[in-house]
Amino acid sequence: MKMIIAVINNDDSAAASAALSRSGFWVTKLSTTGGYLMVGNSTFLIGTEDERVDEALEVLSKHCSARKQKTAGRFSLGKGLVNDSVVEEVTVGGAVVFVMSVDRTEHL
Repeated sequence: MKMIIAVINNDDSAAASAALSRSGFWVTKLSTTGGYLMVGNSTFLIGTEDERVDEALEVLSKHCSARKQKTAGRFSLGKGLVNDSVVEEVTVGGAVVFVMSVDRTEHL
């Protein structure tokens, strides 16, 4: 048995969750925050048999694409002044995935 923990962008969350469910995976979704932009993410917990891990990763790969996004940058002009008008291009999306072995599981 394996536990897949996948941290994905909120924009990809609904499509990824629906695709995993259609493929027969049970998904628990947690709302999380982090990363460079400190924006909302979704963390999926997916318990599955060893032989289905690659299938789950393929579904996530199809629905969690990395892309460029423009965002207001923040840099200091000195003496505490901040200019919010500079636009930065950052990469968002994609997924960070951890696959761990599960020694025991019980349904109580």
